Amino acid sequence: MDEEKRITLRLPAHLHEWLAAQAKAARRSLNSEIVYRLEVERAAAGADAESP
Repeated sequence: MDEEKRITLRLPAHLHEWLAAQAKAARRSLNSEIVYRLEVERAAAGADAESP
């Protein structure tokens, strides 16, 4: 990432708990887990757009 932006994010408690557990299992910070999942989804969306 060349530049980072700070945002405030509100999540339902159950989603926060799930993401925190996923981050712990992957040995990532919660922030890194969110960024990772967004990047994976972005790549998948790009691949879907390129499919006929």
